Amino acid sequence: MVLDHAAAKGATACEVDVSEGFGQSVSVRRQEVETIEYNRDKGLGVSVYLGQRRGHASSSDFSPAAVRASVEAALSIARFTAEDDCAGLPDAKLLATRAMDLDLFHPWDISVESAIDLARSCEQAAFAVSPLVKNSEGASVSAQQSQFVSANSLGFMGGFATTRHYISCSVIVGEGDDMQRDDWYVSQRDPGKFVDAATVGDYAARRALSRLGARKLKTRKCPVIFEAPLATGLIGSFVHAISGGALYRKTSFLLDSLGQQLFPDFVRISERPHVRGGLASSPFDDDGVATHDREVVTDGVLQGYFLSTYSARKLGLQTTGNAGGAHNLRVQPGRHDLKGLLREMGSGLLVTELLGQGVNYVTGDYSRGAAGYWVEKGEIAYPVEEITIAGNLKEMLRGIVDIGNDIEVRGSKQVGSILIERMTIAGN
Repeated sequence: MVLDHAAAKGATACEVDVSEGFGQSVSVRRQEVETIEYNRDKGLGVSVYLGQRRGHASSSDFSPAAVRASVEAALSIARFTAEDDCAGLPDAKLLATRAMDLDLFHPWDISVESAIDLARSCEQAAFAVSPLVKNSEGASVSAQQSQFVSANSLGFMGGFATTRHYISCSVIVGEGDDMQRDDWYVSQRDPGKFVDAATVGDYAARRALSRLGARKLKTRKCPVIFEAPLATGLIGSFVHAISGGALYRKTSFLLDSLGQQLFPDFVRISERPHVRGGLASSPFDDDGVATHDREVVTDGVLQGYFLSTYSARKLGLQTTGNAGGAHNLRVQPGRHDLKGLLREMGSGLLVTELLGQGVNYVTGDYSRGAAGYWVEKGEIAYPVEEITIAGNLKEMLRGIVDIGNDIEVRGSKQVGSILIERMTIAGN
């Protein structure tokens, strides 16, 4: 209906996305139900082109009149928009034509009462670890599912259903002036693959307890390990810097870096969009372009950017099928788990929490508040807090000494803990 109405009204091209999602979330705090939430969302987004002028409109009303009105609103916008020689649909030959079942849909038929019981067991396990677990910020259980369909006037049409479920717990430990908090969560498409909820609460409590007695450090330079959940952010900064939007706007510290050695020669980063059940798997990107396995970094050398149709045209390149982001980006792990990395580091800082947003993507300068543990002779000596870690992302990437195999799969980027040769630690 959208494509036909757009063509009838004079659009030279059109693309449309229709989506719907729903789910439920519950949270408990100190065993009392704190929230029960139901969510249901739907939306339609339509982009029309008059030559190389683009207009976009959206609606949450799927009635025929509202759909037609959205198309006409997009056309009205396009008429007053300046021409953009990079605007338009992808090349037809790049569009996905093959249907794939990537095993992304596993509804969790869990009642509110069962979800509450699960959240309570998660939190109860945290309190059972020690009398020093004094309070809780809550345990939560969430079950979500969604579906979408995308189509354009070149004949592309595709869509699929997905699920994403969570269990989380956050606790407060200690007494007097020595209070700490920490949390943990797990995410799965298939609820049958969850660890026991009590395991999540138990681990959250043990992480918080291990931070009691935290000290400050004197300012120094030393090796730093980013724990696996934080290492994904480090790789995320790299991805941002080699993404089309940052590159064509010239707001990246990695301009013109294709073919350059950005990492040590043992680093390999791959994109695998078709992993069955993967948290970022998809047969096509947000433009409808077919996704493919590819090597992003080989032997430390950058092999490709992350480009949408538009950003690729702005750069005079071809889309990499990354409109909407990366698809199951995996950094090849090394031989060691986290304990092995600690032994390899010897003495230095293990970072388990970052604060603030001190990343300058234009220069690569990096400065974040941090907390974690001081390590001596390959063993954790004591927790530390109220410090700042600083460096430059380009130097940090080159300074990677090793990558752990302790991967926590939580999203589109999968990497173990990362050991960096040297950073500045600002403390007392």
